[in-house]
Amino acid sequence: MLKIDADKCKGCSLCIKSCPTKALTIVDKIATVDLDLCTLCGSCESTCPFGAIERVITKQSKEDLSQYKGVWVFGEQRNGKVAEVVLELIGIGRKLADDKGCELSVIIFGDQIDDAVNMLSEYPVDNIYSYQAPELKDFDAERYCRIFTDVVKEYKPDIILAGATTTGRSFMSGVAINVYTGLTADCTGLEIGEDGLLHQTRPAYGGNIMATILCPDSRPQMSTVRHKVFPISPKRESGKANIINLTPKPELFSSRSKVIEFIETVGENVNLTDANIIVSGGRGLGCPENFSILRELASEIGAAVGASRAAVDAGWIPYPHQVGQTGKTVCPKIYIACGISGAVQHLAGMSSSDTIIAINKDPDANIFNYADYGFVGDALQVLPELIKKIKASRGAL
Repeated sequence: MLKIDADKCKGCSLCIKSCPTKALTIVDKIATVDLDLCTLCGSCESTCPFGAIERVITKQSKEDLSQYKGVWVFGEQRNGKVAEVVLELIGIGRKLADDKGCELSVIIFGDQIDDAVNMLSEYPVDNIYSYQAPELKDFDAERYCRIFTDVVKEYKPDIILAGATTTGRSFMSGVAINVYTGLTADCTGLEIGEDGLLHQTRPAYGGNIMATILCPDSRPQMSTVRHKVFPISPKRESGKANIINLTPKPELFSSRSKVIEFIETVGENVNLTDANIIVSGGRGLGCPENFSILRELASEIGAAVGASRAAVDAGWIPYPHQVGQTGKTVCPKIYIACGISGAVQHLAGMSSSDTIIAINKDPDANIFNYADYGFVGDALQVLPELIKKIKASRGAL
């Protein structure tokens, strides 16, 4: 809470000017806080020249962290199909568990997901926790958060990994809040340090630095990881997973929302994150109509169409096509960047591509510093010629 000392407050209103949520007002020459608006950001506390404002944060009582053991992976699935990012997390999770000398487990929610459980058992995990109920057929963030929190409090895993997908992002932060721990989002590196803690590395300040984050005082240590950051785990060579069917608790199933209909994204024929070839366009294409050239090229070579944030923000192409720090992380065999300057935010989502081809009329564009092959020229002139060459090579002309 925010505590204001009426004896020290002079009613100068400097705190009001510094408050980003407009939670403060002056009443009878004394600062007053609206607790429903206050986020405890601390701006007013640091601004007050009289020391009249103090943040009072109630901390969780210390507990024995040694009771937390094991690495857990959230087994995201939809209609019984396990998300590919789960298999990637099993790979890095196995390494972390081996380094810690503990077990690797996957926890999966849903209804009639025995096939998904059996598929996961083919990978090098020690335990699979299966939580099945008809109410879990469709994803519901509030319901998942409540159930996962209950399971975490009972089994006390040391580390939890989840995909930085729409699903993972929707409820993992709520779990972290409920169990009073930290959550590092969009990690690009995970390892066990010499101190025994999970070292969680992620881009910060627009990708200009890489920050390594630790969670020494609370458990579990929680991270979300983007698709394609780590390779898919190989299947197990021996042994078998221990499948544990958890007993559902109907009292946890209440929710304020209801799934009426799920509509698949309508867009390109090839899924962006699974594509082997991606053709992306940026501001250099000039207008949304010119994305038709990218689609024609993509059709010829079996590619997916991506875009930079600038193109998406301009309304030239829907958000699901955005590649970058605030979009999708991709790792295709070939990435063709057309009219994209190479901002660090975009590079964060595609720099791990096997081969990068850049087309830009600015010879000093940053994208050329990362490209394996670069063409200085107008993409609107280069691409039509490229399409003609491809068609000619196939005898289409």
